[in-house]
Amino acid sequence: MSDTATLSSKFQISVPKAVREKEDWQPGQKFAFVPCDGGYVLVPVPSAAGLRGLARHADTKNVRDRNDRV
Repeated sequence: MSDTATLSSKFQISVPKAVREKEDWQPGQKFAFVPCDGGYVLVPVPSAAGLRGLARHADTKNVRDRNDRV
């Protein structure tokens, strides 16, 4: 059985302890709700430091411009 949570009268959801510990989620961490197949997926929003170097080896020779779009 999967972990479940209940929406409170203040529209708040408490993430079950087992999920918080497994994912190492911390208080104050931000999340995005991404629509998916009639529901939503809860995704942690990465910090700016976590994104540093993400596109380090990207090929920038053939970058498209807005004028190139159809």
